[in-house]
Amino acid sequence: MSDEHTSDNCTSDKCTPCPHTSDNCTSDKRTPCPHTSDKCISEPPGYLRLFKIREFRAVFLAHALSLLGVVVSEVALTVLVYGLTGSPLLSALTFALGMLPYLVGGTLLSGIADRYPPRRVLVVCDVVCAVCAALMALPVTPVFGLLALRCVIAVVSPVFNGTRMATLADILGDGDLFVLGRSLLRIVSQSSVLVGFGLGGALLTVVSPREALLITVGTFAASALFLRCGTQRRPARGGGGSALVKYSLGGARQVLGDRRIRALLLLLWAPPMFMVAPEALAAPYADQIGVGVAGVGLLMCALPVGTIAAELYAGSALSATTRARIALPLASFTLLPLTVYAVTPGLMWAMLALALAGAGSAYTLGVDRWFVDAVPQELRGRAMTVHTAGLMTIQGIGMALAGLAAEFFAVSTVVAASGVLGTVCCLVLAAEVRATHRTDGGGEEGKPANLREHVTESRDGADHHMTGG
Repeated sequence: MSDEHTSDNCTSDKCTPCPHTSDNCTSDKRTPCPHTSDKCISEPPGYLRLFKIREFRAVFLAHALSLLGVVVSEVALTVLVYGLTGSPLLSALTFALGMLPYLVGGTLLSGIADRYPPRRVLVVCDVVCAVCAALMALPVTPVFGLLALRCVIAVVSPVFNGTRMATLADILGDGDLFVLGRSLLRIVSQSSVLVGFGLGGALLTVVSPREALLITVGTFAASALFLRCGTQRRPARGGGGSALVKYSLGGARQVLGDRRIRALLLLLWAPPMFMVAPEALAAPYADQIGVGVAGVGLLMCALPVGTIAAELYAGSALSATTRARIALPLASFTLLPLTVYAVTPGLMWAMLALALAGAGSAYTLGVDRWFVDAVPQELRGRAMTVHTAGLMTIQGIGMALAGLAAEFFAVSTVVAASGVLGTVCCLVLAAEVRATHRTDGGGEEGKPANLREHVTESRDGADHHMTGG
């Protein structure tokens, strides 16, 4: 690989990896490479350049394996609990228990992401999940034990996801590669929604639910191995001698107490909260328009298809500047297509509306960059964990509220109202994000003033560039 692609002042977000400095040359805070010239050979924007970075390949494979394990375990547990109890309530509870404990893990345990070395946290989390899955597979484990172990995995998940997001920034830098890396992991997650549950169901025609859980054990163990052998050891981001819970809550207060970061978090949370309404009510809406069970599957697939297509296009064809420019308009109006439900559209029109709404989710590529720029390095693990926990919790609340409203109003009315109310909320939040916007002379998104005080000048020597100070 040529050394000629970097310089002492390389700020391009399209640089190839530099073998003399770090695994990537895209961070706004990169250190100068003494071996290079002043040239910076840019590459076309896109996802393929991510796979030139060895550590990202390991994180990507670990993510895919973890998702496979989660999908298989959810399907297997649902079938297993229903087979043991014959209770639809307990069977459905296995899914709910995959979301509800997120708030506990994301608030009380978020400090783990910053207090301990990130690779150790990721590996231990995977090992804990593998052990839980192994205990679930034992024939002697009762239903209560199955549900309790499901809770343990759900408590660990936000810590794992938050640490992985922060580690992704360490690997890819704070620049455009981080945005693309986050986007690609989201695309894999959305794809698992489309194909994962079908594959899980097909698997259970061949093996028993408890045997299927052994596959989950293997996927979590393999994920731990990839992370242990494929990523570098990095020191803990933060320290502090306070108790873990106090340290975690203090980080959450610091994150949510900052106006800029709070606005960005709410903008990342609000659209998904309202977007889940048509998914949660897909079955009753299919019944309302008379399209049957097949229509339910099509309605549930439309939104993730739109999301995947839009993120792939935005990440591959648009520059970082363009993605930032369209982020707030997309966020403001991504829920607007849901208002078509007011006229009770047929299946095809409803699917089109859902696909358009999903396409608006490409706004996250711009907001992700602002968010990681706004959070100091030593707070990043806790901030990412709070983000993950809040996202899952807010979606659970959205599902519950949509279901409750549908008890009193027509499903079409509830979804249309979600589109209207969600659009209003997003417009307000977009205005708040714009109001907290700070730029330097080069137009880069800056850090909020009150958190900037917590960032030491010695961290990377580039704070003046980020803030214009």
